[in-house]
Amino acid sequence: MEGGHPPASKTEFTECWRTTWKTPYIMRLALSAGIGGLLFGYDTGVISGALLYIREDFRDVDKKTWLQETIVSMAIAGAIFGAAIGGWMNDAFGRKKSILAADFVFFIGAIVMAVAPAPWVIIIGRILVGLGVGMASMTSPLYISEASPARIRGALVSTNGFLITGGQFLSYLINLAFTRAPGTWRWMLGVAGVPALVQFVLMLSLPESPRWLYRQNKADEARAILEKIYPAEKVEAEMKALHESVQAEKAEEGDAGDGMITKVKGALSNPVVRRGLYAGITVQVAQQFVGINTVMYYSPTIVQFAGFASNQTALALSLITSGLNVVGTVISMCFVDRYGRRRLMIVSMIGIITCLVVLSGVFFQAASHAPHISNLESTHFGKNSTCSAYGSAPNPGSWNCMTCLKADCGFCANKVNYAPGACLALNDDIRSLCHGEHRVWYSKGCPSKVGFFAVILLGLYIIMYAPGMGTVPWIVNSEIYPLRYRGTCGGMAAVANWSANLIVSETFLTLTHALGSAGTFLLFAGISVIGLVAIYLLVPETKGMQFEEVEKLLQKGFRPKPFASKEKQSKNVESS
Repeated sequence: MEGGHPPASKTEFTECWRTTWKTPYIMRLALSAGIGGLLFGYDTGVISGALLYIREDFRDVDKKTWLQETIVSMAIAGAIFGAAIGGWMNDAFGRKKSILAADFVFFIGAIVMAVAPAPWVIIIGRILVGLGVGMASMTSPLYISEASPARIRGALVSTNGFLITGGQFLSYLINLAFTRAPGTWRWMLGVAGVPALVQFVLMLSLPESPRWLYRQNKADEARAILEKIYPAEKVEAEMKALHESVQAEKAEEGDAGDGMITKVKGALSNPVVRRGLYAGITVQVAQQFVGINTVMYYSPTIVQFAGFASNQTALALSLITSGLNVVGTVISMCFVDRYGRRRLMIVSMIGIITCLVVLSGVFFQAASHAPHISNLESTHFGKNSTCSAYGSAPNPGSWNCMTCLKADCGFCANKVNYAPGACLALNDDIRSLCHGEHRVWYSKGCPSKVGFFAVILLGLYIIMYAPGMGTVPWIVNSEIYPLRYRGTCGGMAAVANWSANLIVSETFLTLTHALGSAGTFLLFAGISVIGLVAIYLLVPETKGMQFEEVEKLLQKGFRPKPFASKEKQSKNVESS
Protein backbone atom coordinates (compact mmCIF):
# COMPACT_ATOMS: atom_id res chain seq x y z
CA MET A 1 0.00 0.00 0.00
CA GLU A 2 1.11 3.58 -0.56
CA GLY A 3 3.12 5.15 2.21
CA GLY A 4 4.30 8.61 3.17
CA HIS A 5 2.69 11.43 5.13
CA PRO A 6 0.15 13.88 3.77
CA PRO A 7 1.18 17.54 3.54
CA ALA A 8 1.17 19.18 6.94
CA SER A 9 -1.41 21.76 5.86
CA LYS A 10 -4.04 19.15 4.98
CA THR A 11 -6.02 16.87 7.22
CA GLU A 12 -6.35 13.21 6.41
CA PHE A 13 -10.07 13.76 6.05
CA THR A 14 -9.54 16.33 3.26
CA GLU A 15 -7.22 13.94 1.44
CA CYS A 16 -9.74 11.15 1.91
CA TRP A 17 -12.53 13.29 0.48
CA ARG A 18 -10.48 14.19 -2.60
CA THR A 19 -9.39 10.62 -3.24
CA THR A 20 -12.85 9.10 -2.83
CA TRP A 21 -14.38 11.87 -4.98
CA LYS A 22 -12.05 10.81 -7.80
CA THR A 23 -12.48 7.10 -7.00
CA PRO A 24 -15.95 6.60 -5.44
CA TYR A 25 -15.45 2.83 -5.52
CA ILE A 26 -13.18 3.16 -2.47
CA MET A 27 -15.92 4.81 -0.41
CA ARG A 28 -18.43 2.22 -1.60
CA LEU A 29 -16.19 -0.53 -0.22
CA ALA A 30 -15.65 1.31 3.07
CA LEU A 31 -19.30 2.20 3.69
CA SER A 32 -20.64 -1.22 2.72
CA ALA A 33 -18.18 -3.02 5.01
CA GLY A 34 -18.64 -0.33 7.66
CA ILE A 35 -22.27 -1.36 8.15
CA GLY A 36 -20.70 -4.03 10.37
CA GLY A 37 -19.82 -1.11 12.67
CA LEU A 38 -23.45 0.06 12.46
CA LEU A 39 -24.58 -3.38 13.73
CA PHE A 40 -22.06 -3.13 16.56
CA GLY A 41 -23.25 0.36 17.53
CA TYR A 42 -26.96 -0.36 17.21
CA ASP A 43 -26.74 -3.44 19.43
CA THR A 44 -24.73 -1.50 22.00
CA GLY A 45 -27.23 1.33 22.18
CA VAL A 46 -30.60 -0.38 21.67
CA ILE A 47 -30.44 -2.62 24.73
CA SER A 48 -30.08 0.40 27.03
CA GLY A 49 -33.55 1.66 26.12
CA ALA A 50 -35.15 -1.74 25.55
CA LEU A 51 -34.11 -2.83 29.05
CA LEU A 52 -36.32 -0.16 30.61
CA TYR A 53 -39.40 -1.74 28.98
CA ILE A 54 -38.30 -5.38 29.32
CA ARG A 55 -38.23 -4.68 33.07
CA GLU A 56 -41.85 -3.50 32.89
CA ASP A 57 -43.02 -6.59 30.94
CA PHE A 58 -41.14 -9.17 33.00
CA ARG A 59 -41.22 -8.57 36.76
CA ASP A 60 -38.39 -11.05 37.39
CA VAL A 61 -36.11 -8.90 35.25
CA ASP A 62 -37.10 -5.76 37.19
CA LYS A 63 -36.45 -7.38 40.57
CA LYS A 64 -33.21 -9.22 39.73
CA THR A 65 -30.17 -7.09 38.92
CA TRP A 66 -28.22 -10.17 37.79
CA LEU A 67 -30.90 -10.94 35.18
CA GLN A 68 -30.65 -7.42 33.75
CA GLU A 69 -26.86 -7.77 33.60
CA THR A 70 -27.20 -11.18 31.94
CA ILE A 71 -29.53 -9.89 29.22
CA VAL A 72 -27.03 -7.13 28.45
CA SER A 73 -23.85 -9.17 28.76
CA MET A 74 -24.86 -12.36 26.92
CA ALA A 75 -24.47 -10.46 23.65
CA ILE A 76 -20.92 -9.73 24.76
CA ALA A 77 -20.31 -13.40 25.62
CA GLY A 78 -21.49 -14.26 22.10
CA ALA A 79 -19.22 -11.55 20.69
CA ILE A 80 -16.17 -13.05 22.43
CA PHE A 81 -16.79 -16.36 20.67
CA GLY A 82 -17.65 -14.55 17.43
CA ALA A 83 -14.41 -12.58 17.50
CA ALA A 84 -12.42 -15.77 18.22
CA ILE A 85 -13.84 -17.75 15.29
CA GLY A 86 -13.91 -14.57 13.20
CA GLY A 87 -10.11 -14.41 13.24
CA TRP A 88 -9.91 -17.99 11.99
CA MET A 89 -12.65 -17.45 9.38
CA ASN A 90 -10.92 -14.31 8.08
CA ASP A 91 -7.75 -16.23 7.32
CA ALA A 92 -9.43 -19.44 6.13
CA PHE A 93 -12.37 -18.16 4.06
CA GLY A 94 -11.64 -14.49 3.50
CA ARG A 95 -12.97 -11.18 4.79
CA LYS A 96 -16.06 -11.05 2.56
CA LYS A 97 -17.48 -14.45 3.54
CA SER A 98 -16.87 -13.66 7.21
CA ILE A 99 -18.94 -10.48 6.92
CA LEU A 100 -21.76 -12.35 5.13
CA ALA A 101 -21.80 -15.01 7.86
CA ALA A 102 -21.90 -12.32 10.56
CA ASP A 103 -24.89 -10.65 8.88
CA PHE A 104 -26.83 -13.93 8.67
CA VAL A 105 -26.31 -14.82 12.34
CA PHE A 106 -27.11 -11.26 13.48
CA PHE A 107 -30.37 -11.23 11.48
CA ILE A 108 -31.55 -14.52 13.02
CA GLY A 109 -30.71 -13.22 16.52
CA ALA A 110 -32.73 -10.02 15.95
CA ILE A 111 -35.81 -12.02 14.92
CA VAL A 112 -35.49 -14.34 17.95
CA MET A 113 -35.36 -11.34 20.32
CA ALA A 114 -38.34 -9.64 18.68
CA VAL A 115 -40.64 -12.66 19.20
CA ALA A 116 -39.24 -13.76 22.60
CA PRO A 117 -42.02 -14.94 24.96
CA ALA A 118 -39.73 -15.09 28.01
CA PRO A 119 -36.43 -13.61 29.28
CA TRP A 120 -34.48 -16.82 28.51
CA VAL A 121 -35.45 -16.52 24.80
CA ILE A 122 -34.24 -12.90 24.79
CA ILE A 123 -30.93 -14.20 26.17
CA ILE A 124 -30.63 -16.76 23.32
CA GLY A 125 -31.29 -13.99 20.79
CA ARG A 126 -28.69 -11.80 22.50
CA ILE A 127 -26.09 -14.56 22.22
CA LEU A 128 -26.77 -14.94 18.46
CA VAL A 129 -26.66 -11.18 17.89
CA GLY A 130 -23.41 -11.01 19.87
CA LEU A 131 -21.92 -13.79 17.76
CA GLY A 132 -22.60 -11.73 14.63
CA VAL A 133 -21.33 -8.50 16.20
CA GLY A 134 -18.11 -10.19 17.37
CA MET A 135 -17.35 -11.48 13.88
CA ALA A 136 -18.17 -8.13 12.26
CA SER A 137 -16.33 -6.00 14.83
CA MET A 138 -12.90 -7.24 13.81
CA THR A 139 -13.62 -8.13 10.16
CA SER A 140 -15.07 -4.80 8.95
CA PRO A 141 -12.07 -2.59 9.90
CA LEU A 142 -9.71 -5.27 8.55
CA TYR A 143 -11.52 -5.38 5.19
CA ILE A 144 -11.59 -1.57 4.93
CA SER A 145 -7.91 -1.31 5.90
CA GLU A 146 -6.75 -3.80 3.26
CA ALA A 147 -8.80 -2.11 0.53
CA SER A 148 -7.54 1.41 1.34
CA PRO A 149 -4.52 3.43 0.17
CA ALA A 150 -2.20 3.99 3.16
CA ARG A 151 -2.43 7.80 2.95
CA ILE A 152 -6.18 7.72 3.71
CA ARG A 153 -6.38 4.40 5.55
CA GLY A 154 -6.91 5.96 8.96
CA ALA A 155 -9.78 8.14 7.77
CA LEU A 156 -11.47 5.25 5.94
CA VAL A 157 -11.18 2.86 8.88
CA SER A 158 -12.64 5.70 10.94
CA THR A 159 -15.80 5.37 8.84
CA ASN A 160 -16.28 2.06 10.66
CA GLY A 161 -15.99 3.92 13.97
CA PHE A 162 -18.31 6.64 12.66
CA LEU A 163 -20.92 4.01 11.78
CA ILE A 164 -20.54 2.43 15.25
CA THR A 165 -21.46 5.75 16.85
CA GLY A 166 -24.05 6.36 14.12
CA GLY A 167 -25.61 3.00 14.99
CA GLN A 168 -25.73 3.98 18.66
CA PHE A 169 -27.40 7.29 17.80
CA LEU A 170 -29.87 5.53 15.48
CA SER A 171 -30.73 3.05 18.24
CA TYR A 172 -31.64 5.88 20.64
CA LEU A 173 -33.82 7.50 17.97
CA ILE A 174 -35.61 4.21 17.36
CA ASN A 175 -35.94 3.62 21.11
CA LEU A 176 -37.56 7.03 21.43
CA ALA A 177 -39.82 6.41 18.42
CA PHE A 178 -41.23 3.18 19.85
CA THR A 179 -41.74 4.28 23.48
CA ARG A 180 -45.52 4.54 22.98
CA ALA A 181 -45.93 1.77 20.39
CA PRO A 182 -47.43 -1.61 21.36
CA GLY A 183 -44.60 -4.08 21.92
CA THR A 184 -42.03 -1.27 22.54
CA TRP A 185 -38.88 -3.32 23.17
CA ARG A 186 -39.79 -5.96 20.56
CA TRP A 187 -39.70 -3.32 17.82
CA MET A 188 -36.51 -1.82 19.24
CA LEU A 189 -34.67 -5.16 19.13
CA GLY A 190 -36.28 -6.49 15.92
CA VAL A 191 -35.39 -3.46 13.77
CA ALA A 192 -31.72 -4.43 14.28
CA GLY A 193 -32.14 -7.07 11.58
CA VAL A 194 -32.65 -4.42 8.84
CA PRO A 195 -29.04 -3.12 8.55
CA ALA A 196 -27.75 -6.72 8.66
CA LEU A 197 -29.97 -7.58 5.70
CA VAL A 198 -28.87 -4.44 3.82
CA GLN A 199 -25.17 -5.21 4.33
CA PHE A 200 -25.65 -8.83 3.26
CA VAL A 201 -27.14 -7.69 -0.07
CA LEU A 202 -24.45 -5.03 -0.63
CA MET A 203 -21.54 -7.35 0.17
CA LEU A 204 -22.71 -9.89 -2.43
CA SER A 205 -21.67 -7.41 -5.15
CA LEU A 206 -18.32 -6.44 -3.59
CA PRO A 207 -14.94 -8.19 -4.03
CA GLU A 208 -12.71 -9.96 -1.54
CA SER A 209 -9.76 -8.13 0.07
CA PRO A 210 -6.94 -7.83 -2.53
CA ARG A 211 -4.30 -8.72 0.06
CA TRP A 212 -6.11 -11.90 1.07
CA LEU A 213 -6.61 -12.87 -2.60
CA TYR A 214 -2.91 -12.42 -3.33
CA ARG A 215 -2.10 -14.55 -0.31
CA GLN A 216 -4.30 -17.28 -1.83
CA ASN A 217 -2.32 -17.11 -5.12
CA LYS A 218 -5.10 -15.22 -6.92
CA ALA A 219 -2.89 -12.44 -8.25
CA ASP A 220 -5.08 -11.59 -11.26
CA GLU A 221 -8.15 -11.06 -9.06
CA ALA A 222 -6.10 -8.95 -6.65
CA ARG A 223 -4.79 -6.83 -9.56
CA ALA A 224 -8.32 -6.30 -10.90
CA ILE A 225 -9.42 -4.87 -7.54
CA LEU A 226 -6.31 -2.68 -7.16
CA GLU A 227 -6.99 -1.24 -10.62
CA LYS A 228 -10.34 0.03 -9.30
CA ILE A 229 -8.72 1.55 -6.20
CA TYR A 230 -5.48 3.10 -7.54
CA PRO A 231 -4.57 5.24 -10.57
CA ALA A 232 -3.22 3.09 -13.43
CA GLU A 233 0.37 4.29 -12.95
CA LYS A 234 0.44 3.12 -9.31
CA VAL A 235 -1.04 -0.36 -9.69
CA GLU A 236 2.26 -2.01 -10.65
CA ALA A 237 4.05 -0.55 -7.63
CA GLU A 238 1.25 -1.77 -5.35
CA MET A 239 1.45 -5.27 -6.85
CA LYS A 240 5.20 -5.30 -6.30
CA ALA A 241 4.82 -4.22 -2.66
CA LEU A 242 2.13 -6.85 -2.15
CA HIS A 243 4.33 -9.54 -3.72
CA GLU A 244 7.33 -8.67 -1.53
CA SER A 245 5.22 -8.62 1.62
CA VAL A 246 3.56 -11.98 0.96
CA GLN A 247 6.80 -13.66 -0.14
CA ALA A 248 8.59 -12.48 3.01
CA GLU A 249 5.81 -13.90 5.18
CA LYS A 250 5.76 -17.22 3.34
CA ALA A 251 9.52 -17.51 3.75
CA GLU A 252 9.16 -16.73 7.46
CA GLU A 253 6.47 -19.33 8.09
CA GLY A 254 8.45 -22.07 6.30
CA ASP A 255 7.00 -25.49 6.92
CA ALA A 256 4.83 -24.45 9.84
CA GLY A 257 1.23 -25.62 9.72
CA ASP A 258 -1.65 -23.34 8.86
CA GLY A 259 -4.11 -24.30 11.62
CA MET A 260 -5.54 -21.85 14.11
CA ILE A 261 -3.59 -23.20 17.10
CA THR A 262 -0.38 -23.20 15.07
CA LYS A 263 -0.95 -19.59 14.08
CA VAL A 264 -1.62 -18.52 17.67
CA LYS A 265 1.59 -20.26 18.81
CA GLY A 266 3.47 -18.72 15.90
CA ALA A 267 2.16 -15.25 16.75
CA LEU A 268 3.12 -15.54 20.42
CA SER A 269 6.60 -16.89 19.63
CA ASN A 270 7.36 -14.19 17.03
CA PRO A 271 8.81 -11.08 18.76
CA VAL A 272 7.52 -8.72 16.02
CA VAL A 273 3.96 -10.05 16.20
CA ARG A 274 4.13 -10.21 19.99
CA ARG A 275 5.03 -6.51 20.19
CA GLY A 276 2.10 -5.78 17.90
CA LEU A 277 -0.16 -7.79 20.21
CA TYR A 278 1.07 -5.89 23.26
CA ALA A 279 -0.03 -2.66 21.59
CA GLY A 280 -3.21 -4.03 20.02
CA ILE A 281 -4.55 -5.76 23.12
CA THR A 282 -3.55 -2.84 25.38
CA VAL A 283 -5.65 -0.33 23.43
CA GLN A 284 -8.61 -2.73 23.10
CA VAL A 285 -8.73 -3.52 26.82
CA ALA A 286 -8.20 0.13 27.78
CA GLN A 287 -11.08 1.10 25.48
CA GLN A 288 -13.47 -0.98 27.60
CA PHE A 289 -12.06 -0.39 31.08
CA VAL A 290 -12.59 3.37 30.83
CA GLY A 291 -16.25 2.34 31.30
CA ILE A 292 -17.62 3.48 27.93
CA ASN A 293 -20.03 0.62 27.43
CA THR A 294 -21.55 1.07 30.87
CA VAL A 295 -22.49 4.51 29.55
CA MET A 296 -23.80 3.06 26.27
CA TYR A 297 -25.52 -0.06 27.67
CA TYR A 298 -26.91 1.65 30.77
CA SER A 299 -27.06 5.30 29.68
CA PRO A 300 -30.79 5.80 30.46
CA THR A 301 -30.30 3.98 33.78
CA ILE A 302 -27.34 6.27 34.64
CA VAL A 303 -29.49 9.28 33.78
CA GLN A 304 -32.11 7.89 36.17
CA PHE A 305 -29.36 7.51 38.81
CA ALA A 306 -28.79 11.25 38.32
CA GLY A 307 -32.40 11.94 39.31
CA PHE A 308 -34.43 11.87 36.07
CA ALA A 309 -37.20 9.34 36.78
CA SER A 310 -39.14 9.27 33.49
CA ASN A 311 -38.18 6.61 30.91
CA GLN A 312 -38.83 9.06 28.07
CA THR A 313 -36.72 11.81 29.70
CA ALA A 314 -33.89 9.34 30.34
CA LEU A 315 -33.96 8.19 26.70
CA ALA A 316 -34.08 11.77 25.38
CA LEU A 317 -31.07 12.84 27.48
CA SER A 318 -29.23 9.66 26.44
CA LEU A 319 -29.84 10.65 22.81
CA ILE A 320 -27.81 13.81 23.44
CA THR A 321 -24.81 11.85 24.74
CA SER A 322 -25.07 9.48 21.77
CA GLY A 323 -25.18 12.43 19.36
CA LEU A 324 -22.01 13.81 20.93
CA ASN A 325 -20.40 10.41 20.32
CA VAL A 326 -21.08 10.86 16.58
CA VAL A 327 -19.58 14.38 16.68
CA GLY A 328 -16.46 13.07 18.42
CA THR A 329 -16.02 10.36 15.80
CA VAL A 330 -16.19 12.92 12.99
CA ILE A 331 -13.42 14.84 14.80
CA SER A 332 -11.37 11.63 14.81
CA MET A 333 -11.91 11.16 11.06
CA CYS A 334 -10.63 14.69 10.46
CA PHE A 335 -7.48 14.48 12.58
CA VAL A 336 -6.47 10.84 13.15
CA ASP A 337 -3.74 10.93 10.48
CA ARG A 338 -2.76 14.54 10.98
CA TYR A 339 -1.99 14.31 14.70
CA GLY A 340 -1.49 10.55 14.90
CA ARG A 341 -3.08 7.59 16.65
CA ARG A 342 -0.90 7.67 19.77
CA ARG A 343 -1.35 11.37 20.54
CA LEU A 344 -5.14 11.22 20.11
CA MET A 345 -5.38 8.26 22.49
CA ILE A 346 -3.21 9.86 25.18
CA VAL A 347 -5.13 13.17 25.08
CA SER A 348 -8.39 11.21 25.07
CA MET A 349 -7.40 9.20 28.15
CA ILE A 350 -6.41 12.32 30.11
CA GLY A 351 -9.79 13.89 29.34
CA ILE A 352 -11.65 10.68 30.24
CA ILE A 353 -9.91 10.41 33.63
CA THR A 354 -10.71 14.05 34.43
CA CYS A 355 -14.40 13.61 33.53
CA LEU A 356 -14.72 10.39 35.55
CA VAL A 357 -13.22 11.97 38.67
CA VAL A 358 -15.52 15.02 38.46
CA LEU A 359 -18.52 12.81 37.62
CA SER A 360 -17.78 10.76 40.72
CA GLY A 361 -17.82 13.95 42.77
CA VAL A 362 -21.17 15.01 41.31
CA PHE A 363 -22.77 11.64 42.12
CA PHE A 364 -21.32 11.82 45.64
CA GLN A 365 -22.90 15.26 46.13
CA ALA A 366 -26.22 14.00 44.75
CA ALA A 367 -26.24 11.06 47.17
CA SER A 368 -25.19 13.20 50.15
CA HIS A 369 -27.94 15.74 49.58
CA ALA A 370 -30.76 13.35 48.68
CA PRO A 371 -34.20 14.33 50.13
CA HIS A 372 -34.94 12.92 53.58
CA ILE A 373 -37.72 10.46 54.37
CA SER A 374 -40.78 11.77 56.21
CA ASN A 375 -42.65 9.38 58.46
CA LEU A 376 -45.84 11.35 57.84
CA GLU A 377 -45.41 11.08 54.07
CA SER A 378 -44.53 7.38 54.26
CA THR A 379 -47.71 6.52 56.19
CA HIS A 380 -49.84 8.84 54.07
CA PHE A 381 -50.57 6.00 51.60
CA GLY A 382 -51.45 3.52 54.35
CA LYS A 383 -49.27 1.42 56.65
CA ASN A 384 -49.28 -1.54 54.24
CA SER A 385 -47.76 0.72 51.59
CA THR A 386 -44.77 1.78 53.69
CA CYS A 387 -41.40 0.13 53.00
CA SER A 388 -41.04 -2.71 55.53
CA ALA A 389 -37.30 -2.04 56.02
CA TYR A 390 -38.05 1.59 56.87
CA GLY A 391 -40.82 0.60 59.31
CA SER A 392 -38.51 -1.75 61.20
CA ALA A 393 -35.37 0.43 61.05
CA PRO A 394 -33.89 1.34 64.51
CA ASN A 395 -33.27 4.93 63.41
CA PRO A 396 -35.68 5.81 60.54
CA GLY A 397 -35.07 9.52 61.11
CA SER A 398 -31.63 9.18 59.51
CA TRP A 399 -33.05 7.74 56.29
CA ASN A 400 -32.96 9.64 53.03
CA CYS A 401 -33.98 8.76 49.48
CA MET A 402 -30.73 6.83 48.75
CA THR A 403 -31.13 4.74 51.92
CA CYS A 404 -34.67 3.92 50.80
CA LEU A 405 -33.59 2.79 47.31
CA LYS A 406 -30.74 0.68 48.70
CA ALA A 407 -33.36 -1.16 50.79
CA ASP A 408 -35.08 -2.13 47.49
CA CYS A 409 -37.96 0.26 48.07
CA GLY A 410 -39.33 3.17 46.03
CA PHE A 411 -39.29 6.90 46.77
CA CYS A 412 -42.43 8.94 46.16
CA ALA A 413 -41.30 12.57 45.91
CA ASN A 414 -42.99 15.37 47.78
CA LYS A 415 -45.03 17.82 45.71
CA VAL A 416 -42.65 20.49 47.02
CA ASN A 417 -39.30 20.08 45.23
CA TYR A 418 -36.58 18.36 47.32
CA ALA A 419 -38.78 18.31 50.46
CA PRO A 420 -38.88 15.05 52.51
CA GLY A 421 -40.83 12.33 50.69
CA ALA A 422 -42.25 8.84 51.23
CA CYS A 423 -40.36 5.52 51.33
CA LEU A 424 -42.79 2.93 50.00
CA ALA A 425 -42.88 -0.73 49.01
CA LEU A 426 -41.66 -1.31 45.47
CA ASN A 427 -44.59 -2.57 43.37
CA ASP A 428 -46.81 -1.41 40.52
CA ASP A 429 -49.91 -0.72 42.64
CA ILE A 430 -48.09 1.63 45.01
CA ARG A 431 -46.30 3.31 42.12
CA SER A 432 -49.74 3.99 40.61
CA LEU A 433 -50.92 5.49 43.92
CA CYS A 434 -47.91 7.83 43.88
CA HIS A 435 -48.57 8.84 40.26
CA GLY A 436 -52.27 9.26 41.13
CA GLU A 437 -51.33 12.19 43.38
CA HIS A 438 -49.24 13.71 40.55
CA ARG A 439 -45.99 12.89 42.30
CA VAL A 440 -42.79 11.54 40.75
CA TRP A 441 -41.81 7.93 41.52
CA TYR A 442 -38.11 7.11 41.87
CA SER A 443 -36.68 3.60 41.90
CA LYS A 444 -33.19 4.05 40.38
CA GLY A 445 -32.04 7.50 41.50
CA CYS A 446 -33.13 10.40 43.66
CA PRO A 447 -34.26 13.98 42.99
CA SER A 448 -31.14 16.09 42.76
CA LYS A 449 -30.18 19.73 42.15
CA VAL A 450 -26.89 18.59 40.58
CA GLY A 451 -28.33 15.82 38.39
CA PHE A 452 -28.15 17.95 35.26
CA PHE A 453 -24.41 18.46 35.84
CA ALA A 454 -24.03 14.66 35.72
CA VAL A 455 -25.64 14.62 32.26
CA ILE A 456 -23.33 17.45 31.09
CA LEU A 457 -20.31 15.52 32.37
CA LEU A 458 -21.49 12.37 30.59
CA GLY A 459 -21.55 14.45 27.42
CA LEU A 460 -18.02 15.78 28.06
CA TYR A 461 -16.85 12.24 28.81
CA ILE A 462 -18.21 11.08 25.42
CA ILE A 463 -16.60 14.03 23.60
CA MET A 464 -13.22 13.12 25.15
CA TYR A 465 -13.68 9.40 24.47
CA ALA A 466 -14.93 9.31 20.88
CA PRO A 467 -12.08 11.04 18.93
CA GLY A 468 -9.38 8.97 20.60
CA MET A 469 -10.29 5.80 22.46
CA GLY A 470 -13.53 5.40 20.50
CA THR A 471 -12.09 4.82 17.03
CA VAL A 472 -8.30 4.66 17.22
CA PRO A 473 -7.95 1.18 18.86
CA TRP A 474 -9.70 -0.36 15.82
CA ILE A 475 -7.41 1.56 13.46
CA VAL A 476 -4.30 0.42 15.35
CA ASN A 477 -5.44 -3.20 15.24
CA SER A 478 -6.19 -3.06 11.51
CA GLU A 479 -2.63 -2.02 10.61
CA ILE A 480 -0.16 -3.19 13.26
CA TYR A 481 0.09 -6.93 12.47
CA PRO A 482 1.90 -8.70 9.59
CA LEU A 483 -0.48 -10.00 6.88
CA ARG A 484 -0.05 -13.69 7.77
CA TYR A 485 -1.16 -13.06 11.37
CA ARG A 486 -3.56 -10.17 10.78
CA GLY A 487 -6.76 -12.20 11.03
CA THR A 488 -5.53 -14.28 13.98
CA CYS A 489 -4.11 -11.35 15.95
CA GLY A 490 -7.10 -9.15 15.13
CA GLY A 491 -9.30 -11.93 16.51
CA MET A 492 -7.19 -12.23 19.67
CA ALA A 493 -7.36 -8.48 20.28
CA ALA A 494 -11.11 -8.42 19.59
CA VAL A 495 -11.58 -11.28 22.09
CA ALA A 496 -9.65 -9.21 24.65
CA ASN A 497 -11.90 -6.24 23.88
CA TRP A 498 -15.12 -8.20 24.26
CA SER A 499 -13.86 -10.00 27.37
CA ALA A 500 -13.13 -6.65 29.03
CA ASN A 501 -16.54 -5.44 27.82
CA LEU A 502 -18.18 -8.50 29.41
CA ILE A 503 -16.47 -7.90 32.77
CA VAL A 504 -17.48 -4.23 32.83
CA SER A 505 -21.11 -4.68 31.71
CA GLU A 506 -21.73 -7.78 33.85
CA THR A 507 -20.54 -6.02 37.01
CA PHE A 508 -21.71 -2.41 36.54
CA LEU A 509 -25.12 -2.61 38.24
CA THR A 510 -23.66 -4.79 41.00
CA LEU A 511 -20.85 -2.27 41.53
CA THR A 512 -23.28 0.67 41.69
CA HIS A 513 -25.30 -1.25 44.27
CA ALA A 514 -22.20 -2.03 46.36
CA LEU A 515 -20.09 1.13 45.87
CA GLY A 516 -22.68 3.64 44.72
CA SER A 517 -22.46 5.55 41.43
CA ALA A 518 -19.71 7.80 42.83
CA GLY A 519 -17.49 4.90 43.90
CA THR A 520 -18.03 3.03 40.63
CA PHE A 521 -16.96 5.94 38.41
CA LEU A 522 -13.99 6.64 40.68
CA LEU A 523 -12.95 3.00 40.23
CA PHE A 524 -13.13 3.43 36.43
CA ALA A 525 -10.96 6.55 36.76
CA GLY A 526 -8.29 4.57 38.65
CA ILE A 527 -8.27 1.79 36.05
CA SER A 528 -8.08 4.42 33.28
CA VAL A 529 -4.87 5.80 34.81
CA ILE A 530 -3.31 2.33 34.47
CA GLY A 531 -4.54 2.20 30.86
CA LEU A 532 -2.96 5.59 30.10
CA VAL A 533 0.42 4.43 31.42
CA ALA A 534 0.21 1.19 29.39
CA ILE A 535 -0.62 3.08 26.16
CA TYR A 536 2.26 5.49 26.73
CA LEU A 537 4.75 2.65 27.24
CA LEU A 538 3.58 0.08 24.66
CA VAL A 539 1.83 1.71 21.69
CA PRO A 540 3.92 3.17 18.83
CA GLU A 541 2.81 5.76 16.27
CA THR A 542 1.77 4.21 12.91
CA LYS A 543 0.19 7.12 11.02
CA GLY A 544 0.86 7.24 7.27
CA MET A 545 3.02 4.09 7.30
CA GLN A 546 2.92 1.21 4.86
CA PHE A 547 2.13 -2.14 6.49
CA GLU A 548 5.73 -3.14 5.76
CA GLU A 549 7.06 -0.02 7.54
CA VAL A 550 4.97 -0.83 10.62
CA GLU A 551 6.54 -4.29 10.68
CA LYS A 552 10.07 -2.81 10.51
CA LEU A 553 9.18 -0.45 13.37
CA LEU A 554 8.15 -3.41 15.54
CA GLN A 555 11.32 -5.31 14.63
CA LYS A 556 13.36 -2.54 16.26
CA GLY A 557 11.11 -2.49 19.32
CA PHE A 558 9.25 0.58 20.56
CA ARG A 559 10.44 2.86 23.37
CA PRO A 560 8.76 6.16 24.38
CA LYS A 561 11.00 9.17 23.73
CA PRO A 562 12.29 9.68 27.31
CA PHE A 563 13.21 5.99 27.57
CA ALA A 564 14.67 5.96 24.08
CA SER A 565 16.84 8.97 24.94
CA LYS A 566 18.17 7.30 28.11
CA GLU A 567 18.89 4.12 26.17
CA LYS A 568 20.77 6.11 23.53
CA GLN A 569 22.79 7.95 26.20
CA SER A 570 23.76 4.69 27.89
CA LYS A 571 24.92 3.25 24.56
CA ASN A 572 27.02 6.36 23.92
CA VAL A 573 28.61 6.02 27.39
CA GLU A 574 29.40 2.34 26.74
CA SER A 575 30.95 3.08 23.33
CA SER A 576 33.14 5.85 24.79
